[in-house]
Amino acid sequence: MARTPTQRLRELGLSLPPPPTPKGSYAPVTRAAGLAWVSGQIVFENGAVVHPGTVDHDVPPAVASELCRRATLQALSALAAELGSLEAIRRVVRLGVFVAVSPGFHREHEVANGASDLLVELFGEAGRGSRTTVGVADLPLHGPVEVELLVATD
Repeated sequence: MARTPTQRLRELGLSLPPPPTPKGSYAPVTRAAGLAWVSGQIVFENGAVVHPGTVDHDVPPAVASELCRRATLQALSALAAELGSLEAIRRVVRLGVFVAVSPGFHREHEVANGASDLLVELFGEAGRGSRTTVGVADLPLHGPVEVELLVATD
């Protein structure tokens, strides 16, 4: 029998953080027509952005990639809270990764692999959705990366 995403999470020694709380007037997850959209996730600890700044200048690319992984775990936590469990996710449809970059940095796609790789580790080929990765000048609260997710559900 195939392992569930929750079982894979445990096997990787990972756990979902508490579901994120909105930092503005929006919903963490919106559902319609068998799809669930997760609002952009920036990693916080103790109420503060983790490693604020731009990638390559303030935040090493490897650290930013790990933050993408953590932001994806936050997105999955929001989905689990909304859907009841990760097992309600049928497949990843689209992953969006925004990377606050310093001038001259053009490896946003490598940073985004932190998110993509985790989804494949948890969901297998169903975790390999389409992806958009965009380098931006700044993100809310000076976060280095922001991850959004669209999944197909039961």
